[in-house]
Amino acid sequence: MRDHPPRIITHLNELMHAHGWLRPDDLRALAQKLGEPLYKIEGLASFYPHYRRTPPAARTIEICRDLSCDMQGCGQLRRRADELARSHQAATGERVEVVEVSCLGRCERAPAALVDHRPTMGEVGIRTGLQAKKTHAPAAATDAGRYRCDPYQTSEEHYTTIQALAEQSHQDASASVLDNLKRAGLRGMGGAGFPTATKWGFVLKAQGERKYVICNADESEPGTFKDREILATLPHLVWEGMLIAAHVVGASHCIVYIRHEYEPERQRLAAEQQRAEQVAAKLGITLEIFVSPGGYIMGEETALLEALEDRRGEPRNKPPYPGIEGLDGKPTVINNVETLAMATVICARGADWWQAQGVNGCHGLKFMSVSGDVEVPGVYEVPMGTRVKDLIARAGGMAGGGELVAFLPGGASASFLPGAAANTPLDFDKMREAGSTLGSGGFVAVGEGRDLLALGISLTKFFRNESCGKCVPCRVGSEKSVTLLNEVHQKGSQHLPLLKDLEQTMAQTSICGLGQVVLTPVLSLFKHFPELAAQASTAKPAN
Repeated sequence: MRDHPPRIITHLNELMHAHGWLRPDDLRALAQKLGEPLYKIEGLASFYPHYRRTPPAARTIEICRDLSCDMQGCGQLRRRADELARSHQAATGERVEVVEVSCLGRCERAPAALVDHRPTMGEVGIRTGLQAKKTHAPAAATDAGRYRCDPYQTSEEHYTTIQALAEQSHQDASASVLDNLKRAGLRGMGGAGFPTATKWGFVLKAQGERKYVICNADESEPGTFKDREILATLPHLVWEGMLIAAHVVGASHCIVYIRHEYEPERQRLAAEQQRAEQVAAKLGITLEIFVSPGGYIMGEETALLEALEDRRGEPRNKPPYPGIEGLDGKPTVINNVETLAMATVICARGADWWQAQGVNGCHGLKFMSVSGDVEVPGVYEVPMGTRVKDLIARAGGMAGGGELVAFLPGGASASFLPGAAANTPLDFDKMREAGSTLGSGGFVAVGEGRDLLALGISLTKFFRNESCGKCVPCRVGSEKSVTLLNEVHQKGSQHLPLLKDLEQTMAQTSICGLGQVVLTPVLSLFKHFPELAAQASTAKPAN
């Protein structure tokens, strides 16, 4: 078990689940029960967006407002949801609350929504959701089909890789795993692309009797939803990847940190946990699922650690890095869902098999979230090195047979590339050479007729909305960025030089990656589309 279990946040989650809001009397009673000062509990309750301080309506409709859903008409859906809410209230007497929220991680179902926290899609989905009885979200479907990466033919074979490693000496098993991961070239699939073998090696060598492994399943970036699919369909690979990592580095506790909007996937993961725990117990490892109380910033690894330690989810200054001083000050491996699943695949099938899966001089497999202007949005497992145009073809081609004008290859924090770059392979290095990043694997296709600047502003607004507010550059700079961009878009104001200066300041002074990329997508549009730059650039405006 952990040194300091997350007592406060766990209890707050339970209160939200029981009552739909945090009642003042309950918070006071909780403070007394736990022996914690009320101000600490209030500090947590006021920070996390999942927590509400007023009684909820009988029914709730949450409409995603971000990029992929914006492209598919979330504004129009919001208006129809308001109408449906009024009709439902008139017919049943139940009050319905309609709110816009940040990305729900269901971009393939755009415009996405939750009705009473259950995932749905479009007007028909909302209507059906209101007609259904209010229940807890169902378990995630698991009939998406077999993926090429899964090394197991039957469920009876699950966890045989870690069991085989456990029969070796710890030194031999660790050396074998790290060598396989290094030769395979596995890199972090959550955005940073850091070599997995190097990260695990740091924690293995770090001093300390207690170590941890954390799976970051707080996938919250617009356009990115492939980890959700892996949790739903390949949870055994995720749990086994965590057990392998724990065995290698000498960790005794594994935690999956999952966003609260992924309740169906949490249920699927919890069902698989029962099987994984049978193996974990023999290794002296305990397993835990921790539900995040919300916020995109919680995907930042040190903000995630703060939440696990019952604090507000604000990023830490680095160094020290989590591999040296992570959870409870102990060495900690933090990888995202896809990375851990693929670590299992590589250990089961070997580095040579993994390297042979790539194309165009690249190695391995990649899960890509595909949304935007394509015929069949969804999650696609492709060879690393697949060209952008071939990924689009896998997704049924451009919607309506239109032309690809631009694309976002790696989620909201990546740079847009023009349609002319569609021959670029999906690979960390190739995308960097093209001027962007593979990032979180969130691919968004943009077709003809789109207001490119409006799409870029949508992403800047997302970062503004999700800033934790800890550091001034991000808190103030993100708000100023939206103001300037709106003036460019609505009035033709010439702010490009000022925006570039602001971007440099935020990149150099923000504590974490959020503040450093607030303007990255929209400035890339100015770079690749001269007509946008001409609208926004001359001399700086006079003071």
